[in-house]
Amino acid sequence: KPLNQAKQDAIRQQPPIPDWTAQLVPNATINDLDELAVATAKVMFKKVHSSSIPAEEIDAWTTEEFLANSMMMRDGQITRAAILLLGKPLSIQKIHPAVAQITWTWEDEEGIVQDYEHFSIPFILTVDKVLGKIRNKTMRELPGGTLFPDTMKQYDEYTIREALHNAIAHQDYTLQQRIVFVEGPSTLYYGNGGSFIPGTIENALEHKGPQFHYRNECLCRGMVNFNMIDTVGRGIKKIYTEQRNRFFPMPDYDIDNEHRTVGVTIYGKMIDEKYTNLLKTNSSLSLKECLWLDAVQKHHPITKEAAKHLYEKGLIEGRAPHYTISLKVAKLTNQIGHYTKEKGLAENSIQKLLLQLAHNAGELGFQRKDAFETLQHVFPANNTRDEKLRKIGRLLVNMAKDKLIVKSSNGKKWLITEIGEKELYS
Repeated sequence: KPLNQAKQDAIRQQPPIPDWTAQLVPNATINDLDELAVATAKVMFKKVHSSSIPAEEIDAWTTEEFLANSMMMRDGQITRAAILLLGKPLSIQKIHPAVAQITWTWEDEEGIVQDYEHFSIPFILTVDKVLGKIRNKTMRELPGGTLFPDTMKQYDEYTIREALHNAIAHQDYTLQQRIVFVEGPSTLYYGNGGSFIPGTIENALEHKGPQFHYRNECLCRGMVNFNMIDTVGRGIKKIYTEQRNRFFPMPDYDIDNEHRTVGVTIYGKMIDEKYTNLLKTNSSLSLKECLWLDAVQKHHPITKEAAKHLYEKGLIEGRAPHYTISLKVAKLTNQIGHYTKEKGLAENSIQKLLLQLAHNAGELGFQRKDAFETLQHVFPANNTRDEKLRKIGRLLVNMAKDKLIVKSSNGKKWLITEIGEKELYS
């Protein structure tokens, strides 16, 4: 939920907050840095700057010169960013009370924790250890038995790495929170502390070029130099594009700027075959349209502007907030059965089922709860129990007006009439 306009204006008027990661650590020395982390950083630095700085020149630098050129040292002193990316685990004490920890958790289908592990600095080495915990299964079959031309992994390598790097880069370390990484059977969740600077995910996808402001400028520059992230603003957009190219659901961003938390869920399976087939058959859909249609398949709310746009293109139908991907799309993608499940049966078909129920009940009659047990699966999938009960109640009243059914003498049950019997077999 983005901040309202008044709060956004108030934030813009405030003086910029000093970059916490750029602050010097007066009691830290090069001895506080992990030698393997520094060596890894130098290899990555040479890769990033191969077109501008000869590798021989970089190799000739002292450790201090390398750290200065990579923005990890200033005026001969180590920055907090250097501790986060390159520091030995014990050096975390020198940026206390900040928490520099990633907690990986593995949960089963019911959300019960099966395993967990905490990972500390140096983050340049930690990321591979964390990602090594993921059970990235090889997928060989699509729903319906259709084979992939080639097998592929459940999660795209770039996506899972970029999402974790983003959590590290944009974490608000002053909040003293750990970064959480939760692996479920078919989802990955990343969570970090701090407000989402672009405000909304739509802003992040639409913005061209690098962001105007980074919370952790020094840390981000270091991660760019070490080939962990880039600053041209394409990371989030590429994550969405990769998921679209795999025909998988779009990531879900849970942005709570008021409580200063950001979470993202990456999907490793399909949710709605209709949506998947739409992506396959319509390559002209924009990334924003894919984002909106993805929200519809997940029964998430969309804006009036988004709904109007999708309506005009014939991609959705229904009434707010219960939109469904349209029958036109279902026909194009051969998903009529799934469409019926999402949209629900027509009212006259449901009436026939109620008449059959009344016929089977005979003189004993049936109650509304009996009708609910019989019909609960024929209504749209996004209807709540109360909505289904209300619809059944209206149908029963209308059928009584048409003299298809009648209430029992005690007024607690419904019985079929002769007219109803004729209608059932007509």
